[in-house]
Amino acid sequence: MIHAVDSSTVARRTEQWFVQQGAPTMIEGYGFRSHVLPRMLPALTFVAVGSLAWLVLLKPTGLSKWVLLGVIAAVMVSAWILLSLFVRRLPSFSPRTTVLLLVAYAAMPVMVPVLQMIINDKLTAPGAPEFDPEYKWLVALVWFVLLFGLAFVATMLATTYGLGALLKAAIRHVIADLRNSVHLLGRALPPMLFVTLFLFFTGELWQAMNRLRWPRVSLVVLLFAAITVLAAAARLRDEIGRVEQDLRPEILTAACKGTPLAGEEIAEPLQPKRLNPRQQRNLLVMLAIRQLVQAAVVGLGLFAFFVVLGLIVVTPEIAEQWIGAPAEPSVIPGLPSAMLRNATLFAAFGSMYFSVISMSDGEHRRQFFAPVLEKVERTLEVRAVYLEVRRRAQA
Repeated sequence: MIHAVDSSTVARRTEQWFVQQGAPTMIEGYGFRSHVLPRMLPALTFVAVGSLAWLVLLKPTGLSKWVLLGVIAAVMVSAWILLSLFVRRLPSFSPRTTVLLLVAYAAMPVMVPVLQMIINDKLTAPGAPEFDPEYKWLVALVWFVLLFGLAFVATMLATTYGLGALLKAAIRHVIADLRNSVHLLGRALPPMLFVTLFLFFTGELWQAMNRLRWPRVSLVVLLFAAITVLAAAARLRDEIGRVEQDLRPEILTAACKGTPLAGEEIAEPLQPKRLNPRQQRNLLVMLAIRQLVQAAVVGLGLFAFFVVLGLIVVTPEIAEQWIGAPAEPSVIPGLPSAMLRNATLFAAFGSMYFSVISMSDGEHRRQFFAPVLEKVERTLEVRAVYLEVRRRAQA
């Protein structure tokens, strides 16, 4: 049983805590109109006001142009700050207000080209390719519709799954991991080098990397990152089932320390409530971001190691012999592009390998993956107490 002085207030504060932790979907009744759209409002307003800058950029260079850009920037920042203060209370919009906001946002990509036509007596889209004049109105419209559509989808996904809070936490973890980089790299690098070291001296790979362009190398890195996310998703399903069944009072009390539920007394075990697919995806994003950040620190260490190793061992003559032609130079003097691409490839592969074994190998799991799971476990445990407090408030 849970005893609370003001269960409604505690429940609202706990919902704010979920938002700050990057797990907003843990809020009961979480929906687009009630929770997502209010928190999207600052970003949507920022994009809508910022789109007016395109009109100013088309003006001839002059003092008035920069004054107008400054005014637009000031309005954008001010609107972001004021609306952010407003949505901290998570207001719930009515259906009519929701429709008005969506219609106003959808009208902006049409209004901007029309205003551009009225002001400049022509219709063009900044940065768009040149077309026949009779098609420029269509090009401008498509240009702005795509821009606003992508901004809306990106903002909705980031708000729904709390990506802003998760990225802030990821930055803090990066700083902590870099401070402990000697310990982290000392544990992670030896097995990674055992797998990848000798492949670094393969002539065929140097030939391929000399011809492979950076966009394709980036796609390979993204592929390794996707494998890391898939591995985390498979592990998360097992962990959620284990954590949800362990809701004893002593565990819940410890989890609620430092949260708005810290003053609650829990006298008996609570019954777990099944997570819906959106909540599971939110926890997956939380786990995946942390895993990717940790893997990035390991990847940076591997990249630096292979670059230093290449500078020491692979002379220009050896590189030319392996490649069969003069090595393509890179933007960094003295470093061939093939060496940087090789280092990037092995760093990405080593990071993926590290993430996978950190979730499966017993020793690596205890060192690296268990701390990552603690946040997920605590979120689920706090959610169990929050649901009980909310039920009590509604009773």
